[in-house]
Amino acid sequence: MAQALFYQLGGAPLEALVATLAARAQAQGWPVELRGTERARMEVLDARLWLGPPEGFLPHGLCGGASDARQPLLLTQEPGAAANAPRALMAIDGAEIDPAEAARLERVWVIFDGSLPEALERARAQWRQLTGAGLAAQYWEEVGGRWEKKAERPAG
Repeated sequence: MAQALFYQLGGAPLEALVATLAARAQAQGWPVELRGTERARMEVLDARLWLGPPEGFLPHGLCGGASDARQPLLLTQEPGAAANAPRALMAIDGAEIDPAEAARLERVWVIFDGSLPEALERARAQWRQLTGAGLAAQYWEEVGGRWEKKAERPAG
């Protein structure tokens, strides 16, 4: 059963955290789905990920391409759209996560901007939904450029 990790951004760019988490998943051999809510937002994120340093190259693609099944990181907008057989899911911008889907994965990351009241409330609702379904969860907040664990809930 997956562990859900909630990350409240506090200033670092989203793409930096995505790259860090995707690299960790890649080291585990986990294909990742990065799920957002709007195609335009995913296109911007795709372009930003290509601008990373060469030594930190992160292979990825936008859903709908000929190589979707081979992408270690696939950017999508629709649940069930990832053709790369993801074993981990990153959800941004309040993207939907079905608890049954999450339970089949190794890891779920919920990334949100805590300075936006609606994003914070959506993340709280997702926390209740996923922990209510029995998933273990941790809540991390970026404070002064460092990540601090603020809450933890065991599975069950």
